[in-house]
Amino acid sequence: MKLSRLILRVLIGGLFIGHGTQKLFGWFGGHGLDGTGGFFESLGLKPGRQNAIAAGVAEAGGGALLATGLATPLAGAAITGTMATAIRHVHAPKGPWVTEGGWEYNAVLIAAVLAIVEAGPGPVSLDHVLGTERRGTAWMLATAAAGVAGSLAASEYARRFGEHEGRAEQFGAVPFQSAEQQPVASAT
Repeated sequence: MKLSRLILRVLIGGLFIGHGTQKLFGWFGGHGLDGTGGFFESLGLKPGRQNAIAAGVAEAGGGALLATGLATPLAGAAITGTMATAIRHVHAPKGPWVTEGGWEYNAVLIAAVLAIVEAGPGPVSLDHVLGTERRGTAWMLATAAAGVAGSLAASEYARRFGEHEGRAEQFGAVPFQSAEQQPVASAT
């Protein structure tokens, strides 16, 4: 079990580092911030660029923490949050099966990360070396709750930003006029 946790952490964490850097820098065939931001805008995750930064940092940072076994519950929450958001905004309407663009793969990743949090990162981890290892069912449940809460918060922020943006477009910009530029009423 000690070796399998290390392998899981390094594999899943490493892949999330790659997944996040695709968004942030366009590495590994990714679309970078502009492409990812545009995609996020099309999903209603506005502002797209800021959401792309948040998702990329959560994935790359969460992946790095998971791979090294440092702050493992935080790593799990970051990864769970991004995967929950992906399920809710992209994959849920398509059903469970990945062959149809569904959510099964995201759910498997969430389950694997939460299992690592519950079991702990293991003896070959920075948490273990530093004496900061947190594990168990309560930590796993807290990690899941934090990830889902982060996903819901990101979606709510995007919804409110979209509403604000819509109101601004509805009324249009009001140019500033100095006292000298304002029209003078004629005295007739």
